Amino acid sequence: MIVFLSSNFGQMLIALAAFVVVLVLTIFVTRWLGEFQKGTAVNKNIRPIETYRITNNKFIQILKIGDKYVVIGVCKDTMTKLAELTEEEIMELPEETESFMTGFQMSFGEIYDKIYDKMKDRVKKK
Repeated sequence: MIVFLSSNFGQMLIALAAFVVVLVLTIFVTRWLGEFQKGTAVNKNIRPIETYRITNNKFIQILKIGDKYVVIGVCKDTMTKLAELTEEEIMELPEETESFMTGFQMSFGEIYDKIYDKMKDRVKKK
């Protein structure tokens, strides 16, 4: 056994096994962190309505906090409340745009299938 582990082939097998273990651990930790962050990101009381970039690190955001709409200025180190708006002053985004702003609802497989179908149609047309 010691002779096998000291050979080049044995060392390669040990390195390959270590790589597989690290790869599997990375997959599980990444999935766990994704689920953890998804759970903390879901908040029913605070929802961003719109964000407008002024400069590289300065934004104006409209947030819906409970039943109120608040406009804030976000800079590198500070956040400042600029105004409160009424519901009549807000133009709600269409639902498709809203889901785009908050994150994709489709899985990667569904997105891939759509792109694959479009590419297949282009190849057929040529």
